[in-house]
Amino acid sequence: MKIQAKVHEKGKFSLSDLMRNVKDKKDFPKAGAIALFIGVVRGETLKGEKVQKLEVEAYEEKANEVLANICNDLKKREGVVDVQIHHLLGEFSVGEDLVYVLVAGSHRKNVFTVLEEAVDRYKKEVPIFKKEYIINEKGETTACWVAEHKAQ
Repeated sequence: MKIQAKVHEKGKFSLSDLMRNVKDKKDFPKAGAIALFIGVVRGETLKGEKVQKLEVEAYEEKANEVLANICNDLKKREGVVDVQIHHLLGEFSVGEDLVYVLVAGSHRKNVFTVLEEAVDRYKKEVPIFKKEYIINEKGETTACWVAEHKAQ
């Protein structure tokens, strides 16, 4: 069986892997729509500071468990065929992909609200930790851990 939710080391899972993963599922012929969220590294903080890079870590065992629970819960929604969340771990430059959230459903009306809920839930529930490297106005780099609820 293909994985529906997992944290992956950077370079070990891609957008094409995700699409292959969803289309290989036995229930995929029931789908008439796929909605996809791709989270990327933002180039500046909410305060307007320049971001140099981001490091992402996770309590992997618990993160995988929570991701799977979110996907399994949302898959029970009417018209939803599949829900997948794959978060990448490692060091990332501005603009690089961090997370893929996918919802496949029988019709487009079934996928958008579930996609939004999946994104909101993983941000609040999954033990993933981000360290932001910021270049200040003097050109010096500082690093700090970013709480997900503050980074939105």
